[in-house]
Amino acid sequence: MDNDDILQMRGITKRFPGVIALQDVNLSVRRGEIHAICGENGAGKSTLMKVLSGVYPHGTYEGDIVLDGGPVEFRGIRDSEAQGVVIIHQELALSPYLSIAENIFLGNEQRSGRGVIDWNLTNSRAADLLGQVGLAERPDTKVIDIGVGKQQLVEIAKALSKEVKLLILDEPTAALNDEDSAHLLGLIRGLRDRGITSIIISHKLNEIESIADRTTIIRDGRTIETLDMRGEEPVSEERIIRGMVGRPLDHRFPEHTPSIGEEVLRVEDWTVHHPIDQSRTVVAGASISVRRGEIVGLAGLMGAGRTELAMSIFGRSYGSKISGRVYKDGKQVQLNTVDQAIRHGIAYATEDRKHYGLNLIDTIQHNISASALGKLARRGVVDRRQEGTVAEKYRKDLNIKAPTVQSLVGKLSGGNQQKVVLAKWIYADPDVLILDEPTRGIDVGAKYEIYTIINQLAEQGKGVIVISSELPELLGVCDRIYALSQGRVTGEVTKAEATQERLMQYMTMEKDGSAR
Repeated sequence: MDNDDILQMRGITKRFPGVIALQDVNLSVRRGEIHAICGENGAGKSTLMKVLSGVYPHGTYEGDIVLDGGPVEFRGIRDSEAQGVVIIHQELALSPYLSIAENIFLGNEQRSGRGVIDWNLTNSRAADLLGQVGLAERPDTKVIDIGVGKQQLVEIAKALSKEVKLLILDEPTAALNDEDSAHLLGLIRGLRDRGITSIIISHKLNEIESIADRTTIIRDGRTIETLDMRGEEPVSEERIIRGMVGRPLDHRFPEHTPSIGEEVLRVEDWTVHHPIDQSRTVVAGASISVRRGEIVGLAGLMGAGRTELAMSIFGRSYGSKISGRVYKDGKQVQLNTVDQAIRHGIAYATEDRKHYGLNLIDTIQHNISASALGKLARRGVVDRRQEGTVAEKYRKDLNIKAPTVQSLVGKLSGGNQQKVVLAKWIYADPDVLILDEPTRGIDVGAKYEIYTIINQLAEQGKGVIVISSELPELLGVCDRIYALSQGRVTGEVTKAEATQERLMQYMTMEKDGSAR
């Protein structure tokens, strides 16, 4: 083992029934570096980190792990944490109704001499740790009362309380806005300066390019290569993509020549108030439209009102005191319920597919048919054979990677889950499909497939609205883009006029029209 290495994983092979998830994977991580792991969904990144952290205990995999120069055999997370290896999963493991301090020391309670929890010591140590991660909240604040960006910082404070030497972060910025992401990445750099080694899994290649010292690429459960990000030759996003997918993606976005027809949806003077604090306006006088065959983008910073606008149009599934007018094919319609919205040919694919878009403990077949069971029912009874035929068609057409349509959706990768969401709504055959963050948390190869599906929907004459926090995605996919700021539509640009700078100017505009 190289003296500079804090970790070596040698010949790691992990099998599940019928699947080899990892095959002879090797990984070397140097002391005090930020080491990125990249790969498509299902490549084996998270599985490898679960092997390292003891989630998959010694004896359930083949190969060896050497930490700090000595072999280790972790039989659980407690074993790995005792040796300074701490993993922060993409789905944060905090208890929402406990305080920040209670979460930080959960399972590691700060006790007095008599074995009773010392709350003064707990809160003072928590305050010190919060200061180290740059979080100004009081230690007695409940976790449910802080945003996801701050929750990530609590997880890191918790790791620091365990005297972490090797910190593993699985998609740490997937659900964060740009400001929270920048703060978190800055914190990881600060930990490196203190000698703490980090392994980071991320699909955001621009972040990998900016923060990683080295990057290991995994493809189909095998190690492909490790790239020196700080060498003489700078490593580009395109170079990483080539390793991930096994071929160059010359174009991130498939070719698309729009054939735009008549207006299919128009929303005028749409105003929405917060569902609980009804004095607060979240969408203010917004007007948007989409034509058949057109892909329209909604750009905006976190809190701009994009999702609130979309959900409130979709059968008033968000908000209170909603006012304004909706026109479908030139005629005013009432969309007071989700059922009414679907019957008028409007569908909304949520940004939170795991909680609201899918039933994770049910099959692909049942998820796809869920939005349009009436099409499969005869006298109130669903024809399960026809349902299976429909699901199998979408499994093939959308290239959903699963052995059968009876596979549980919760077992699929993020990209394949997103394809199931799309299949569900495509089967409902809407005229307008609103896609909220359709590629969040999925890799570049799967993104390309999603973009292709979006183009196909437009080519079928449907109006498609895409909400995305990634400006390059909107610029690459959309024919026209609206920008929102503080609940207002502040600008509208065509594909030919659109640039990231121009969109950002609109997205940061104050209510009086001035820049923020």
